[in-house]
Amino acid sequence: QVQLVESGGGLVQAGGSLRLSCAASGRTFSMYAMGWFRQAPGKEREFVAGISWNGGSTYYADSVKGRFTISRDNAKNTVYLQMNSLKPEDTAVYYCNAVRATNWSPFGSWGQGTQVTVSS
Repeated sequence: QVQLVESGGGLVQAGGSLRLSCAASGRTFSMYAMGWFRQAPGKEREFVAGISWNGGSTYYADSVKGRFTISRDNAKNTVYLQMNSLKPEDTAVYYCNAVRATNWSPFGSWGQGTQVTVSS
């Protein structure tokens, strides 16, 4: 079972940048595709970005394409989300999770998430 700890969130002005990190425990981290998700107040959790087990493939929600970049370092058991040109609508709690490579759907336990707040 992979356990996940997200960090790097904060308060930023519109147009600013943040880099989120997701540290995973367990020796099997490098076996899994990983994804970032977010949940805004009153809304369902939604997919943001995904990356294959070796970093060779990435996929983004249309709402973040061209602004966000997902990456991973399997030697550090960590997946990152670089967020640029942030908008107020990006405000949410961000989570990472292992995902199914076929459809980017999450499985496994969720971490506590990290809050991202973008002011206008």
